Amino acid sequence: MNLFDLAGGGGDTPAGPGTVCSRKACRAAAQWQLLWNNPKIHTPERRKIWLACGEHRAWLEDYLQTRGLWKETVALAADAVTLDEGTLPLDPSGRIG
Repeated sequence: MNLFDLAGGGGDTPAGPGTVCSRKACRAAAQWQLLWNNPKIHTPERRKIWLACGEHRAWLEDYLQTRGLWKETVALAADAVTLDEGTLPLDPSGRIG
């Protein structure tokens, strides 16, 4: 048994590199992007991204909403690319949109 098994990591779907749920100790594949920013330190158009599996989406949204940081939740596209900042969808030409 490993430490993450004890933490109740959640889903049984293994995640690919860069697509893991942002909830602590969860190793499930992300299905959602939670877009947020901290108005005290970010410009209004800036969006930070947390990834969420289906099980932890509501918990992470509530965490961000309680602190006034949540902006929007969108589905994680199958054709998304992961960057250091988070995950962004690709437009039809293959550019980050």
